[in-house]
Amino acid sequence: MTAEAAPTMIHTRAPGKINVFLQVGALEDDGYHDVAIAYQAVSLYEDVRAYPADDFSVSVTGTVELSRVPTDGSNIAIRAARLLAARTGYRGGVRLEIDKHVPVTGGMGGGSADAAATLLACDALWGTAFPREDMLDLAAELGADVPFAFTGGTAIGTGRGDQLSPALAKGQFHWVLALADFGLSTPAVYRELDEHRARHIQDISPAPVAPSVDANVLQALRAGDPHMLAECLYNDLQAPAIHLEPSLADVLELGERNGALAGIVSGSGPTVAFLAADIDSALELQIALSAAQLTVVRATGPVHGARIVTD
Repeated sequence: MTAEAAPTMIHTRAPGKINVFLQVGALEDDGYHDVAIAYQAVSLYEDVRAYPADDFSVSVTGTVELSRVPTDGSNIAIRAARLLAARTGYRGGVRLEIDKHVPVTGGMGGGSADAAATLLACDALWGTAFPREDMLDLAAELGADVPFAFTGGTAIGTGRGDQLSPALAKGQFHWVLALADFGLSTPAVYRELDEHRARHIQDISPAPVAPSVDANVLQALRAGDPHMLAECLYNDLQAPAIHLEPSLADVLELGERNGALAGIVSGSGPTVAFLAADIDSALELQIALSAAQLTVVRATGPVHGARIVTD
């Protein structure tokens, strides 16, 4: 790409996600767990605008609570940009503007969406033409959920969650998301899961050696049937998240009492995702939860992964 043809700004967008199924394997010697996840990308997005610069910087705005978002070199978008520059030999920098609409530390992969959108934006801005497969490898280095934010749609994640295989999904699923005004640390929720399993080793089944997604989940997604999917929503991290934040149990009960087909803590929480039968049911549930003083948004899925937006 010639200097004359270089773009002055690239705008990209990547979605948040809901884990409709999450099974966690045993604690490994390296301190991590293998998982099996059914991901669905939903219509809450992170927007990234990338501008040419000599160094690396980021600013953040949005409709969600932002106090926990760093704006220094620890921000995952800055780390993504630096990683791409290092791998491609690019010697300049980038100024990033992020507009966030996915809850922060909410279990919906907002930071992962920032990283995926940044990789795509910097590659286009810098003209580095990094191959897609290599880009997905870079994404996995940044975090287990980043490759899915890049691909979107519906997928099964295994290993650390970053080994993706597409899953067929028909139609549109309607979600109502109850957003918390606090965050939950993913490592803390995993530690609580390990401690729960250790405390109850005599009473519960051992953690699976090779986690897998329930075949009923795949069938429900293929059928586009929310009633069927509601029957098999599952998250191994839900109980430890509730143990750390008991108020989540009240939110789940409130949603199911007001017409949700089912509710589930999204990932490590604290966002609670309620599956509705259709758009009318989703609207009624949104109104009921709002009346109970909860912060709620509606979303649909599946949606596309990271992409360039033409302003």
